[in-house]
Amino acid sequence: MIRLTHIAIQVRDLDASIDFYRDFCGMIVIHDRGQASRRVVWMAEPGREGDFIFVFMRGDARPPQAEKDYSHLGFALDSKAAVDELAEHAKDANCLVWAPRQEPFPVGYYCGIRDPDGYFIEFSYGQPIGPGADDYQHND
Repeated sequence: MIRLTHIAIQVRDLDASIDFYRDFCGMIVIHDRGQASRRVVWMAEPGREGDFIFVFMRGDARPPQAEKDYSHLGFALDSKAAVDELAEHAKDANCLVWAPRQEPFPVGYYCGIRDPDGYFIEFSYGQPIGPGADDYQHND
């Protein structure tokens, strides 16, 4: 059996990334080792520490993600209202990229924000792998 357990991402500023993923994604630090350029931080959603984690390590700046590059990390939320609330928070923090919108199944209702290193993060409701999937019909 093969199982995806983590994604490792290079970031310019570990503390800024920790603050961002804690604030916007509700993640917690579960491991922090090393110093300065050799520091590595593991973060997870509470209760999923043994299931899937993000590994953040110090790295050089990367080119900004192009507006039409839809590569992203995806998080599911409990309601459309939660998507709207997060989008408003992101707008206030000047990191909203995609305003909330409804798309046909399987996309659902979503918004997108940009993390401190320029990675896009999608927050959705109603996709087949997250909360609200049963609220939407899909055509096979």
